[in-house]
Amino acid sequence: MPHRTVFFISDGTGITAETFGNAILAQFEMKTRHVRLPFVDNADKAHQVVRQINHTAEIENVKPIVFTTLVNMEVLEVIRAGCKGMLLDMFGTFVNPLEVELGIKSHHRVGRFSDASKSKEYHDRIEAINFSLAHDDGQSNRDLESAEVILVGVSRSGKTPTSLYLAMQHGMKAANYPLIPEDFERKQLPPALVPHRKKIFGLSIHPDRLSEIRSERRPNSKYASLENCRQEVSDAESMMRRSGIRWLSTTSKSIEEIATTILQEIKPDRLIY
Repeated sequence: MPHRTVFFISDGTGITAETFGNAILAQFEMKTRHVRLPFVDNADKAHQVVRQINHTAEIENVKPIVFTTLVNMEVLEVIRAGCKGMLLDMFGTFVNPLEVELGIKSHHRVGRFSDASKSKEYHDRIEAINFSLAHDDGQSNRDLESAEVILVGVSRSGKTPTSLYLAMQHGMKAANYPLIPEDFERKQLPPALVPHRKKIFGLSIHPDRLSEIRSERRPNSKYASLENCRQEVSDAESMMRRSGIRWLSTTSKSIEEIATTILQEIKPDRLIY
């Protein structure tokens, strides 16, 4: 497979450049070395970036790929004039044609996190993260009526990372609750969750994979044994079916795929991006 160095350059955090660039690169069977260069917000920094890109081009004898989301035209022009890489200016590609079509100028704002202290969306996101941390793994029953989704499933089925992703990425207040042997014996959901059944979404996982994950944490334990994992997964899925809870298997899905499926099912009134 071909090897190529890829630069992600931004006058902000660079998250947009890297996310978009990675989505494009995923279409190609190749190995890449990523170089992240955020906060390139003046001409001096831009000249340093140009030297780094050109040095890489000379050493590797092939053009580096350069993704940029630069709104400062002076900075962009320095890179455009001196860079010996393949330059992909994402804002220039998409923002400029939109300005023409819409007949209005863009804000030319440095990143979605600029001036965050004055942003209601930013504060909503922080509030959602705090909520998800406070309601992780069934730590608290307080204020569950404020939850936009409550994830349930056996221990280590992906509830915590999914809850935090929903909070951080979309500003959703996501709680999560483990289903434990006592719940299976009673054949009922935890009592605190019953009034919020419509908000509940279940996560399951293949027992073999669950056993592998648990063995990393507690090897040679009943908790991690394949027999116990099979029983817990079976009991949890039976409970979710009886309770009419929507659920999916996380076995071969990324956090992004899990979260997207949940959003499609829950259909929250508003999302933060």
